[in-house]
Amino acid sequence: MAKGRILQVKQSEITIISQQNTDYISLTDMTVTFREGSGLISKWITNKNTIEYLGVWERINNPNFNYPEFGVIGQEAGTNRFIMSVGQWVARTNAIGMLVKAGRYGGTYAHKDIAFHFAMWLSPEFQIYLVNEFQRLKDEENNRLKLEWSLQRTLAKVNYQIHTDAIKENLIPKEITKQQANYVYANEADLLNVALFGITAKEWRKNNSTKSGNMRDYATLEQLVVLSNLESINALLIRQGLSQKERLLQLNKVAISQMKSLLESDAIKKLK
Repeated sequence: MAKGRILQVKQSEITIISQQNTDYISLTDMTVTFREGSGLISKWITNKNTIEYLGVWERINNPNFNYPEFGVIGQEAGTNRFIMSVGQWVARTNAIGMLVKAGRYGGTYAHKDIAFHFAMWLSPEFQIYLVNEFQRLKDEENNRLKLEWSLQRTLAKVNYQIHTDAIKENLIPKEITKQQANYVYANEADLLNVALFGITAKEWRKNNSTKSGNMRDYATLEQLVVLSNLESINALLIRQGLSQKERLLQLNKVAISQMKSLLESDAIKKLK
C-alpha cells in the first residue's frame, strides 16, 4: 500500500491511499467535521438507495461480486431489522469498492466513485469541493509524471547520442558507405536488445507480426530506464576496446541487476 496523500477539503484533511493501483478515499476523514462523525457511514450504508448503488457499481467493476448474497441483502434493506456495516458488506458480497484498514492510515475507505456518492449524501456542497480537490491532486500528479517522463526521454536521447558517437569513433572504419554505417548502428542496437530483452529486433518482429512499431515501443518504464543506462555503459565499454561478446556479457549482467532493483523501487512504482 502506498503512503497516504492528503486532500484539504474545507476544514477537513482527507486521506487517499492506493491499493493495487486504485485510489481509495477515506470516508472516516470525510465525517470528522459533521456532528455525528463516523456513525454517518453506518447510516449511509444501511440506506436502501445506497445498497442499490453499491450493487450496481460492483456489478460493473467486480467480476467476483457475490450476486446471490447481494440479492439477500437487497431484500433485507429498508426493513427496521436491517443492520449493515462496511466490513459486513465486503465480507458478504466480496465487494472491492470499499475497504476497512487498521493501522496508521486506518479507517473506512472507498473508491472515488463511491466516495463521491457518500459525499453527496453528506452534503452537496462538500461533494463539489471534494471532487474539485481530488481532480486538482490528480492533475498535479499527472503533470509531475509528464515532467519526469520527459526528463527520462531527454536523458535517453542524450545517452543515445553518446552511444552513437562512441560507435562512430571506435567501430566504424573510415570511408564506408552510409548503408554499411547503418548496419553497424543497427548491430549495436541489437546488442542492447539482446542484453535487455533477450531477442533481436528481427526476432521480435517475427514473433509480433500483428503489432506496429518495435519492441522498445512496448517496453515497460523499468526497461526504458535500464535501456538508457545500457547505452551509456556500452559507450564506455566500446571506448575501452572490449569485444562485442565481452560487452554483451557485461551488459546482460547489468540489465539483470538493474531490473531487479527497479522492480523493487518505490520511486518507480510512484511513477506508474
